[in-house]
Order: sequence, then C-alpha cells, then structure tokens
Amino acid sequence: MAAQVWLCFPKVGPSNIITLSTERKRVVVTGCTRGLGRALVEGFADRGDLVAACGRSHKALRALAREIGPAHQLFQADVTDDTSIAAFRDRVVEEIGVPNLVLNNAGIINQSAPIWDVSGEEFDEVMRINVGGTARILRHFLPMLIEAGEPAVIVNFSSGWGRSAAPEVAPYCASKWAVEGLTQAVAQEVPSFIGVVAFNPGIIHTDMLERCFGRGAASYPEPSDWARSAVPFLANLRPSDNGKALTSP
Repeated sequence: MAAQVWLCFPKVGPSNIITLSTERKRVVVTGCTRGLGRALVEGFADRGDLVAACGRSHKALRALAREIGPAHQLFQADVTDDTSIAAFRDRVVEEIGVPNLVLNNAGIINQSAPIWDVSGEEFDEVMRINVGGTARILRHFLPMLIEAGEPAVIVNFSSGWGRSAAPEVAPYCASKWAVEGLTQAVAQEVPSFIGVVAFNPGIIHTDMLERCFGRGAASYPEPSDWARSAVPFLANLRPSDNGKALTSP
C-alpha cells in the first residue's frame, strides 16, 4: 500500500502546543476508526487531553473528526507500512508535541476456523497488523521518546487470548502471545523514564468479537461503556509500570 498520511484538522499553533502540553496528556491512538480505538479517542478527548490518532478508513476518520473537534488530530496511516508510520510520527510531533502516552491498539482477528482452514494470506495479515504493526509503532516512536527524555508510557494492546488460548482463533492467539513477549523484551531495553506495558482490555462488544461470538457478542459491554473505566486507568499509568501485563478494570 502506498504510504499516506491525511490531516483532518488545522494545525494547533506552536504557542498552543507549548501551553497545552504542560496541562494535558498528549495521547497517540492507533486503529482509531472503530471499536476500542474510537472509544479511546472519544474518552481522552472528553477528558481534555490532546489526541493524535490514525486509521485506514478515510470515511471513518472524517466522521470521527466531526465528533471530537479541532483540538485533536486524525491521520490516515497504515501500521503495516514503515513510510506511512514514519510520516505519522512526524506529524504527531508537529501537531501536538512529543506524546507521553502511546496506545498501540490497531489489530484484527481471523475468521473463526481451525488452523488448517485458515488461508496463508489471512494468517499473514493477522501477524502483519497485530505483531508487525505493534513493533512498527515501537520502532518509530521509541527513539523519539528516548531522545525527548520525558516520562512516557507505551501500551501494547493484547488480549485474554494473549495469555490463554481457544480453538478457531489460533492466528489471533499466536499474534497476541507474540505481543506479550515483545512487550516483555522491549521493557528491558528502555530507559527508566519510559514504561512499556501489555494491556488486556477484556471482552468488549466490537465488530471483532462478533466475528467470534456472533449474536452473543451483544451481551458484553459496549466500547463507550468500557472506556469510562479504561481511559482513566490508562491515563494513570506511569513508567514505573514498565513490563507489567495489565488487565482493564
């Protein structure tokens, strides 16, 4: 895919960045156009934090842009593309400053099936987004955070299936177990003012859950309800949480 970065809102002026960055969290969210990512953008925006987020759907980004207002920045970017994410990182810094909370949320799940019925293309796509996308954000954002020398936390979104397993979602389980291991290793590489954690958001009614549970997915909390407790929990993470495997309250 050709790298693209699309800015939804006008730039916040430099004087505003300096003032706001001392009062608000500067939050990055990947996979922001639906499900948990969208709920996180809305939740942090409601808190008064500065949000910069990315997703792949131009139409969904425009819809979210109309909702959250011009203090926040949305970009079209693809976590599987290095050029796209490098450009996204640069625009984040330009628009809101160096972030102090990065929510590595973008992910997909395979269509439920035993592993022998999962195509090679589908398996590779799950790994490319869930593992490769997570690693790509780490590779492009961590050098900037280290150079800035200020406290920051990166949250790699995992799953209960990153700590256990279930039939017919083997590719997804494998990808989230990889995220857990990746997080543990990177946590040993970063300086003490940076925390890298794995986060299990719990079972939430999203499009992804519907692919596994069908109509039964509707019995679980909606993303907006989940975000009411998840957003303050994530906002309160500190570098001292480095290396932890956390679960949403």
